[in-house]
Amino acid sequence: MRSTAADAARTLADDLRTRIDDLRTRLRETETRLKRLAITRRTVAGFADRLPASPLEPPEHPYYPRIPTAFNEATGPCGPRTSARPSAMNCCRRTSKAPGPS
Repeated sequence: MRSTAADAARTLADDLRTRIDDLRTRLRETETRLKRLAITRRTVAGFADRLPASPLEPPEHPYYPRIPTAFNEATGPCGPRTSARPSAMNCCRRTSKAPGPS
């Protein structure tokens, strides 16, 4: 009986060591993620400090109103990678006529 109890204790100890190693690995990964998030937060805060106090005005280009309208009315994926391909020319199909240049 003693060898059975000792074997069970050794098995339990080995299992616990394995779990501890796994937890240490997860802890290291989480700490690395936290460090990266702190760097990202500082970077974003640094950019936010550079923004003007008043909201930015949209550009005064005659085609500018058409761009947000096309993206808002898109029926599928629409972005630089999808709309640059000839097969994706319908990705930003307009459902109504947007204001054009005057």
